[in-house]
Amino acid sequence: MFGSIGMSELLIIFVIALIVFGPRKLPELGRSLGKSLGEFKRASNDLRNTLEEEINVEDQARKTEQSTAPEPAASMPPEDPDREDVQHLGTQAGHESNKAAPTTANADSTSDQAPTTAV
Repeated sequence: MFGSIGMSELLIIFVIALIVFGPRKLPELGRSLGKSLGEFKRASNDLRNTLEEEINVEDQARKTEQSTAPEPAASMPPEDPDREDVQHLGTQAGHESNKAAPTTANADSTSDQAPTTAV
């Protein structure tokens, strides 16, 4: 319990404390020291329990996030084609050739009109 302190060393410490503090004050000091150590132990146990609870709450939150992750796109219901993000995905999937032709036609028509309006 006391590490490398033996019985004889404890007896010497007790005798010195008895001489320094006196027989009336020594029991009071022992009582207050015992209470202080008990409170410290209780506080450290409360802190340890609080930390363990917080870690458990975070672990449970991670598990629920992983279990509620979205499923792959193949099993998802069909999307509304009028939504912007779906249209954006469509242009990336190879539908660019359909939209590329009108933009080049618009660019040609604007270049033809630009010199006539500039004069």
